[in-house]
Amino acid sequence: MSRRGITSLSGILLVDKPAGMTSHDVVAAVRRATGEGRVGHAGTLDPMATGLLVVLVGPYARLAPYLSGAEKSYEARIAFGTEMDTDDAEGTATRSADTPAGLFDAAHAEGLIRASLGASLQTPPAYSAIKVGGRVSHRAARAGEELVLADRPIEVFEAELTAIDADARTWDVRYRVSKGTYVRALARDLGRAARSAAHLSALRRTASGNLSLDAAHDLEEVAVAAREDRIAGLFADPIIALGLPVADFAPREIAHGHSPALPPDSVFTDGSRVAVRCEGAFAGVYSVRGDRLAPEVALLKADVR
Repeated sequence: MSRRGITSLSGILLVDKPAGMTSHDVVAAVRRATGEGRVGHAGTLDPMATGLLVVLVGPYARLAPYLSGAEKSYEARIAFGTEMDTDDAEGTATRSADTPAGLFDAAHAEGLIRASLGASLQTPPAYSAIKVGGRVSHRAARAGEELVLADRPIEVFEAELTAIDADARTWDVRYRVSKGTYVRALARDLGRAARSAAHLSALRRTASGNLSLDAAHDLEEVAVAAREDRIAGLFADPIIALGLPVADFAPREIAHGHSPALPPDSVFTDGSRVAVRCEGAFAGVYSVRGDRLAPEVALLKADVR
């Protein structure tokens, strides 16, 4: 008999998060559907946002540090005329500004968006999970306390204007950004750069690293698959998800946490990470230490599907 909340499931489940749910709500729904207590996610989505949430089931929850740092892609709608305390449509207006007609000229908009490309320092939203002196920023903001949030390095790799609606006073922008980038803050800063005011009115995550929304499942599909005992068929390929070089070993070479020796012709560099595969199944993340591989997350035992 298995322990309470412990199943044989191990996998990466791509979920199309609906609006109105927190990322924690989605994790809780997957726990209920599968009976597996070890469930986490790699990269939070705000309640207003929809799209790709990478959910990690069973021992694969230990892969969160390797997946949460991936670059993300989004489809964003930016509404002009009002700045919000949360930098998105769920907040309270803090400032209003004119929206001159030129703001909705495509060439002008594209110029402002191009200016946001590249590396920069971003001031995070006050309503965020960042901690300052042990205080969580969004909790302090709700209590009327203003914390000073340090600027954080981010990078906008791609930004493409896809639509303008002058009547609704909105731009639609497709982004590809680094870990830690707040698209809400990009919207806020675009409003200021345009000498107006703006906030994020809609957001949909379309990709996280090598993983795409096209392969995601809604929560009803997840629940049905779990009831029919076929949820493992929904799991994404961990090798593709991690995007690491692959090394193949026999079970005896990596059993019991052993550090296997690299072959003489190995091209792996010292300190790099490798996805280890055993008899065709993903067996863990290892790091190169000289002429051997040291396990960081070993999943060979009953965790290998």
